[in-house]
Amino acid sequence: MTEQDPRKDVDAWATGDEPATGPQLSYLETLAREAGEEVPDGLSKADASRLIDRLQQQSPRAAGDDSSNPAPS
Repeated sequence: MTEQDPRKDVDAWATGDEPATGPQLSYLETLAREAGEEVPDGLSKADASRLIDRLQQQSPRAAGDDSSNPAPS
């Protein structure tokens, strides 16, 4: 039995052209601040998702780099 990836391509989202959601924008603000970038106005849900994916790739937090938050000794 083969597992399928449940994620759907954002270009195929029925609601992808709708405005980005509050949670998407909040998360984007956090990621953008960490990356030293700005979140553009007027993002669609699909565009916000793509930007989240891109910024997550740049984020040390998403990459598993815990150097900014060392484990207790």
